[in-house]
Amino acid sequence: MTVKIGVIGTGAIGRDHARRIEKVLAGGKITALSDVNMASAEAVKAEIAPDAEIFATGEELIASANVDAVLVCSWGQTHEQYVLAAIAAGKPCFCEKPLATTADGAKRIVDAEVAAGKRLVQVGFMRRYDAGYVALKSAVESHTGAPIMVHAAHRNPRVGNNYVTPMAIHDTLIHEIDVFRWLLDDDYTEARVTFPRKCARSHEKLRDPQIVTLKTAKGVVIDTEIFVNCHYGYDIQCEVVGEDGIAKLPEPMAIQMRLGAKLQNEILVDWKDRFVGAYDVELQDFLQAAARGTASGPTSWDGYMAAVTSDACVKAQECEGEAVAITYPARPALYA
Repeated sequence: MTVKIGVIGTGAIGRDHARRIEKVLAGGKITALSDVNMASAEAVKAEIAPDAEIFATGEELIASANVDAVLVCSWGQTHEQYVLAAIAAGKPCFCEKPLATTADGAKRIVDAEVAAGKRLVQVGFMRRYDAGYVALKSAVESHTGAPIMVHAAHRNPRVGNNYVTPMAIHDTLIHEIDVFRWLLDDDYTEARVTFPRKCARSHEKLRDPQIVTLKTAKGVVIDTEIFVNCHYGYDIQCEVVGEDGIAKLPEPMAIQMRLGAKLQNEILVDWKDRFVGAYDVELQDFLQAAARGTASGPTSWDGYMAAVTSDACVKAQECEGEAVAITYPARPALYA
């Protein structure tokens, strides 16, 4: 079966996902496009998906009989309305993060999916599909013993002046928030944020770097450095300290050179290059599930849990060094 896919939002990530489905992956075809910038949708049609119909609104795209499943890649503020529309239409939906811009919005999606009675939503937390993280999870579960601590870092070479302090949580740490829950099979109970000296390359509306400490229900302590103006490259680090040993996320494959009296290898500068393989695997997973009329992978509940945790971390930014409690309602049986 070829799944007919409608893409809402044809900016950078929507365009790239359309290319994957049309040019790289099996089992899907782009049949519909929608974007507030009509020229963007027309460009994707001309260059990637010539058979796609362009719709004026995301709701019209979702309602189309020529759309079996939906990719929501639009501006974050619109995600909730489109995901809810897809659930109401009974169509599988892949939603890029965030699932919603508020925890309440994410909970409304959870409630709608539970009412529908089956999984229809996959959230775009691609790190769960990264080969390095998959290997790390295997090592943690099989070799290094019960986790005690996690040391992590999320570094970007630079950000623009529109990137402000809370975005370090909602736009950057959000990936660690999800992947650590999956990696440890655990939930969070509290968050703290500490700010070192502000780096010279930051700006007046951004306190950078910052260190977020999360504690889990099983007692694991996780410290994550967020440094979005590190200058030298895009660098993701994760080390899990267990009862019997330490497991570390492998570095991306790179050629090591002995050159000019130096032992060296390149460091990536673009996040899309770091996780290109993971994007391919996660969307193939979505296509396979959508062909069965359902969804797999990260759930709406995972998106909701990430939103609740993110809100707590932002609150912790506002009371530096103090613990902010994180509480959740009971997990619905649909996501057991």
